[in-house]
Amino acid sequence: MARGKPGDEIIERAKRARSKRAALGEDIELENYVSAGSVAEHDALNSLSEFPDEYRHDLLEAGIEPGEDNRSGSFIQRDCSVVFSAVKYPGLELMSTTDALRRHDWLVDYMWKAVPVDMDKYTAEVELDQTHGYFIRSEAGQKVTVPVQSCLFITTDRVGQKVHNIVIAEEDSELHIINGCAVTHGVSSALHLGVTEFYVKRGAKITFTMIHNWNPGVEVRPRSAVMIEDEGTFISNYILMTPVKSLQMYPSAYCVGRNARATFQTVIYAHGDANIDSGARAVLRGEGSRSEVISRVIATDNARVIARSNVIGEGANAKGHIECRGLMLSDSAEIESIPELRATRRDLDLSHEAAVGRIAEDEIYYLMSRGLSEEEAISVIVRGFLNVDITGLPEALARETKRMFDMSLEKVM
Repeated sequence: MARGKPGDEIIERAKRARSKRAALGEDIELENYVSAGSVAEHDALNSLSEFPDEYRHDLLEAGIEPGEDNRSGSFIQRDCSVVFSAVKYPGLELMSTTDALRRHDWLVDYMWKAVPVDMDKYTAEVELDQTHGYFIRSEAGQKVTVPVQSCLFITTDRVGQKVHNIVIAEEDSELHIINGCAVTHGVSSALHLGVTEFYVKRGAKITFTMIHNWNPGVEVRPRSAVMIEDEGTFISNYILMTPVKSLQMYPSAYCVGRNARATFQTVIYAHGDANIDSGARAVLRGEGSRSEVISRVIATDNARVIARSNVIGEGANAKGHIECRGLMLSDSAEIESIPELRATRRDLDLSHEAAVGRIAEDEIYYLMSRGLSEEEAISVIVRGFLNVDITGLPEALARETKRMFDMSLEKVM
């Protein structure tokens, strides 16, 4: 699609921000990674059954079903190539962002509206060297209760994967997404930059369950934001159980409509030398808007985690709550919890609770007295600590999310 003047202005803003360091997280040298033009293209697949056997286990661990069972559609991007995209449900659109821009002239009006292109060098790089990404849209009134699955998969060493995703739930529609970001075991170093913009229209609902399945050589910089209109609902579930070299993410929900609702639930098990700066922000602008930001963090080995939460109350009768809990399993690990509340009017109800601690010895002794070994006792306590109630999902999807969580936890316990 030919770019008009707005596109030219976006490009200029991105160029000016190309060296702009992010406000949070350690800096990454983008020059260390291979750009899109230097990465080999991968052949498209007719079905996911054609996906190479050596990678199928990696997909499963990221929550992706190669058989597409109980999925309304599937999107797979391997490195910088879209290798599979298919829809099985009426009222659902699913394709690469590149194809969507060619098909829908109006889509340019959504690009870089929730996330500024000049936020930092990472957003600028996605605009200037974009490698696809996914476009997902539920049509007005359509309840797509069977989840869509999408996977951004890295299989080439030193690749820089830079994607721009757009997700739109039109008025009174419902959309559920399982997104897996993964790297295969043979990759020692890689970069993932992912910009995702969500738009929840009046009376619509999006649930987004994301599983990050990285390794100790991957650097990750997601940049996400959601705009929620009247009576709209957005629920985010984020799971990270595998090592990562460096990750910084701080998604923002803007509850701009009356009675808009946003929920963020994050579960992180940080180990090795991981350096993680994560969190979520909710800006409550609409009258009666609501938010919850819930996080569970475990740090062991030499991992360092900063867990941020921020709720800003601006609309009449808005209500927000933050719950941050951290568990230390190592004297050389570090957790920093930073809950923030800001109220701009008197008719608000904002609250937070935060705690970081260790496993109580009496809990371990109690479980050992019931016949468990010390290792088994610690495992039981950790599982209970990381358990977050998955609310607001259809029953089948809640079971599926719980299954993916348990599968992720098996890798580290």
